[in-house]
Amino acid sequence: MPRPRLYAAVLVAAVLLGLLAPAPAHAADNGRWSVHPAAASEAAAALRPYFYLSADPGSRIEDKVTVTNKSAGPMTFRLYGADAYNTVRDGGFAVRTERERQLGVGAWLRAARQKITLPPGGTATVPFTLTVPETAEPGDHPGALVALDERVEPGPGSLAVGVQQAVGARIYLRVTGPTVAALAVEDVTYEPDRPLVPGTGTSRARISYTLHNRGNVTLNPKAALRAEGLFGRTLLARELTKLPGELLPRQKIRLTESWADAPQLDWGEITVTARARDVRESAAGSFFVVPWLVAAVLLAAGAGAAVWLRVRHRRVRGT
Repeated sequence: MPRPRLYAAVLVAAVLLGLLAPAPAHAADNGRWSVHPAAASEAAAALRPYFYLSADPGSRIEDKVTVTNKSAGPMTFRLYGADAYNTVRDGGFAVRTERERQLGVGAWLRAARQKITLPPGGTATVPFTLTVPETAEPGDHPGALVALDERVEPGPGSLAVGVQQAVGARIYLRVTGPTVAALAVEDVTYEPDRPLVPGTGTSRARISYTLHNRGNVTLNPKAALRAEGLFGRTLLARELTKLPGELLPRQKIRLTESWADAPQLDWGEITVTARARDVRESAAGSFFVVPWLVAAVLLAAGAGAAVWLRVRHRRVRGT
């Protein structure tokens, strides 16, 4: 009897996931369907790629979203609101799944229709309301209005995994009130990968650090890396490029930079400086690198010296 195939629904939020730079200004579209703010014309739609909304605590916003089926067959979608966050992998813009707990836009948004079925080439414009509670914190509350394909398709390879695809129109909501831009650099670490014998092979290092948006507004961070060796020698100075286009409020991401031709024998300090708006913060971490062979010789010499001193001490006490 064939074994039943088990499906674990994996949400793939096309266009919303894994963006390292600011997204291009066009509707969220995976080639099979698109989701975008409703507009009277194509020209108007081009001027409004996302929902940019502002509201007072306790107020209510009404708007409309347009979903277009670009495939050759009918499709059924579930519509829901979702909170946004930065991915752990690269800091890209992503949204919560339908089953995850929602605290902001995902909890406040209600579509007039939670499910729609569209024929090939069909389009539906659905009203929605966004009710901001009286207790909402001021600042940015990013999210999305997501159209989730109800079908669960087989995943790649031989794994019994089902995949659900989703496309969402981003929502940039700002709740009025005091705004604070605050950025921190935390936990700078240095991990060398050095050759066994000094002077042979290529020495590399991995520098990791955490960027933390401690404020209530979205930031577009820039960062620079500087490494100084013994006696203050500058070993490395460069702008960092592997940064998220948007670091969302209260989000923390761990980033890594590779350093080719890192020193094989040195003692110094790594400094990461991040800046956004009028905020500039730095954090540093020290490093001490010795080739493996030298370290082994030093350890052996230290162990031998310790044994010699112990034996000598016993002889002195015995006389």
